[in-house]
Formats: sequence, structure tokens, C-alpha cells
Amino acid sequence: MHITFHGKRMRLIGLPMKVGTRARDVRVIDNNLLPVLPLERSRGKVRLLLTVPSLDMPVCSDEIHKFSHHLTLLGQQLTDFVEVFLLSADLPFAQTRWQAIEKVTNITMLSDYRDLDFARSWGLLVQDLGLLTHAVYVVDSTGIVTYQEIVTELTAEPDYAVAFAVLSAEIATLKAAS
Repeated sequence: MHITFHGKRMRLIGLPMKVGTRARDVRVIDNNLLPVLPLERSRGKVRLLLTVPSLDMPVCSDEIHKFSHHLTLLGQQLTDFVEVFLLSADLPFAQTRWQAIEKVTNITMLSDYRDLDFARSWGLLVQDLGLLTHAVYVVDSTGIVTYQEIVTELTAEPDYAVAFAVLSAEIATLKAAS
């Protein structure tokens, strides 16, 4: 698959994750520099996985703020039924600093800086840059990918409305089952 960066075509490498398949759990690094398996850690919840190239890019920072704002509207449902992860190749120190400065507390930051294993395992590694691309995934409580958006231009934002519609539907399904 290919994306663009300011109109220049760039190749994504790795094994793409598709809707309807079981999400691959890949070790990433948390803000304490410890390895974590995000899907294992959030078993039984709906997961919203966001990937960005770098929090230092204004479009990425804006995107995370918009997701965070929408997430606050979920209230208690967020705590009870959803786990939200942001993955980038930023160092955990940079992620922690950004999160403290920007006061975004409802998203768990995870780093793929060491080997970009998550990026490769999900087909999100921008070959020319060595960074993750912009993508949004919803993974249901059983581990199945129910939504995927790979943003085709690295400087563009995802479709928030569609992502939250799918997330809300997954929350409703999980609530009905409990």
C-alpha cells in the first residue's frame, strides 16, 4: 500500500491488518520503558488504536486533541468499556512530556521506537521515513478488527465521525452483552 507525504508517494511496509481479522498483539514500550502487550492488557474491552508519525507534527497533535475531546463525551463508558492507545515512534520520554504539557489524560501513550515491530506487524511503517503512518483501528472486545482507516496523506486527519460511530456501536454491543 502507498500513502503520500505532501503529495510525494511513499510505501507502507509490513503485513496489513484488515477488518474482520484477529488483531495481532505486538510488544511496545510504555512510559516506564517497560514492554507491554496492549491487547492483552485491555482484554474484554473495546480498543481504539491510533497511530501517528510523531507528536511533534502539528497535525498529529491536533488529531490527538480531537480524539481526546470526543472521548471525554463518552464519560463513564470510556472507563468501563474502552481502552485507547496512541502509538508512535516517539521516545516514551517525549510522549510523557507531550501528554503532560497538552493535558491529555484519557489516552495511553505507547512507543514503537525500538524496532518498529508494531508498525511492521500492522503494515503501517512508512518505508522512506521510518515512522508509523496515520491510522485508526477499532478492535472489539474479542480481538477482532471492526474498523480500519489508513489516512492516505500523512499530513491529513482521519474521519473522526466514522471512527466514533463504529466505536459507539462496539460499546453498545459490549454493554448489551454485560
